[in-house]
Amino acid sequence: MLRGRVKHLFHCVFFMFFILLFLLLAGAISLDDKDKEYVDPLAAYGILGTIILYILRLLTLLTIPQVLCNFAGLTLFNAFPGKVNLKGSPLLAPFICIRVVTRGDFPKLVRDNVTRNMNLITDVGMENFMIEVVTDKAINLPTHRRVREVVVPAEYKTKTGALFKSRALQYCLEDNVNILADTDWIVHLDEETLLTENSVRGILNFVLDGQHQFGQGLITYANENVVNWLTTLADSFRVSDDMGKLRLQFYLFHKPLFSWKGSYVVTQVGAEKKVSFDNGLDGSVAEDCYFAMKAYKEGYTFNFIEGEMWEKSPFTLWDFMQQRKRWIQGILLVVHAKEIPTVTKIFLAISCYSWVTLPLSTSNVILASLCPIPCPQFLDITCGFIGAVNIYMYIFGVLKSFPIHRFGPVKFLLFVAGALATIPLNIVIENIAVVWGILGKKHKFYIVNKEIKIPVTV
Repeated sequence: MLRGRVKHLFHCVFFMFFILLFLLLAGAISLDDKDKEYVDPLAAYGILGTIILYILRLLTLLTIPQVLCNFAGLTLFNAFPGKVNLKGSPLLAPFICIRVVTRGDFPKLVRDNVTRNMNLITDVGMENFMIEVVTDKAINLPTHRRVREVVVPAEYKTKTGALFKSRALQYCLEDNVNILADTDWIVHLDEETLLTENSVRGILNFVLDGQHQFGQGLITYANENVVNWLTTLADSFRVSDDMGKLRLQFYLFHKPLFSWKGSYVVTQVGAEKKVSFDNGLDGSVAEDCYFAMKAYKEGYTFNFIEGEMWEKSPFTLWDFMQQRKRWIQGILLVVHAKEIPTVTKIFLAISCYSWVTLPLSTSNVILASLCPIPCPQFLDITCGFIGAVNIYMYIFGVLKSFPIHRFGPVKFLLFVAGALATIPLNIVIENIAVVWGILGKKHKFYIVNKEIKIPVTV
């Protein structure tokens, strides 16, 4: 624990140093007394041009809430907590259902992961559990007293017409299908999600504590065989996002201010049934986001769960872009849903529109040099702070995904360089996904390929 705190201290010092260095290099802070060359924007660009340039510059400020939360989450709470210690006996834990939802397109992947997760849970000492696979197509899992396969009938329809993953999740809650008590717990996983010993202990601590109805933890993407280095390094930002704003919103406010992810979701059965996944078409594209906002509206509380789970980043850039497109479309539907009060989704809306306006705010990279405009130093520092935090999140994500003690300093530095090199590509893909998401059909659910094809050698 002491070693983790020392690491955290070094991380905080380096984080502050990185921000200061970035502000100096970007010219937001000057160490000399030289005045910047003044450009009269009205004379140079006209009234309309001046207004457009300042609006584009101010759009950057939409990211402030999530940038501040990421900064606070990465510094206020120990970023290197180490091994999770059980706070009670696993034998005393309430019943836990590990629920995996799948279309059934990758049966071998599901079967292998069920076996692997089962063995790991048993090794940790948990006894009161089962693994439930909910699928649109029969997988024919081997018969086991702790495994249940639920096939969603093709003719099943929810009351509001929910589709995709929402439909499958709601089917499990129907009275003639559900076998869980309201006091039991569900751990929602995607078909490729792998448990770790730390995550199982963290879940046990969370349910034994029992103070909050919903919880979520960290997911990392660079474990075991890396299929696509570009997408994996790009996803290092998501790792920092979990350790930053996700931790802060749950530890400090116990509310999903910026929503949450669709996997590594822990819910109490009674609360999940009351919130429900039957939220119509608008709640089916980003079902996790809609569910979180609805639970927030109804007064339920959330907490962060210690211990990480493992997933794979998309295997191709096409899947990576399709994934981002679905997220932006789904979150936009939630932001515009009349059923969710504005006060509940205000931070989500600001975050979403900072994403939607990404193509406009990205243009500042070019326009800042081609069409400079005078700005107050406070605005320059704020924009510089936003840029520094976002870039550092890639570095920290690599630090969590590729720890130095495992790979050594040389490989670690190469990973950092690789992650920073993916930023331009990531920005291009995100911009395309935003434009495509806004112009494309909204109620679609693209399934990302998650099964590694092992070549057969003859």
